[in-house]
Amino acid sequence: MTAQVLVEKKKLEKPPLTIHTLGDRVLRQPAKRVNSVDAEIRQLVREMLQTMYSAEGIGLAAPQVGVNKQVIVLDCEPDNPATPPLVLINPTIKTSGELCILQEGCLSIPGVYLEVKRPEVIEVSYRDEYGRPQTLKATELLSRAIQHEMDHLNGVLFVDRVENKLALNEELVKHKFSPKAVKSV
Repeated sequence: MTAQVLVEKKKLEKPPLTIHTLGDRVLRQPAKRVNSVDAEIRQLVREMLQTMYSAEGIGLAAPQVGVNKQVIVLDCEPDNPATPPLVLINPTIKTSGELCILQEGCLSIPGVYLEVKRPEVIEVSYRDEYGRPQTLKATELLSRAIQHEMDHLNGVLFVDRVENKLALNEELVKHKFSPKAVKSV
């Protein structure tokens, strides 16, 4: 039943959407809930997946492509054609576990990789690409990717959660981003 939103996992020369980067105001806007999961939302999901695969990412939130909606696409196995991507619409985290520190990166802050503390295990409820309610218990990389993308829906970027400010400023300047664009949480 997911055939409607499946796209080929390949890099396109001209992805359909443009990914906004740190400093763009659109990344700081809280996203609006999706009222109706329809053909327009499924088309957005397809374009987001094509854009994410083209940028060699594992997750993308609608605000990153300038769309103010609570839509996330994820694929922790982009090189495995047998694994379908995950689509989360209006996601909410129900529970979370112990904290762990791992390195993160972001398509909106290319080249910057820093350590972030997040819950190791989460339970997330959401609607799928057909509007059906779903619940998922996520661990490891998937848990982290979901939390990272959900932050985007609230106008939060992973750099806002970095505790080592010295390393953060150094990395941002090295990749030509302004440390002033960070809004610590």
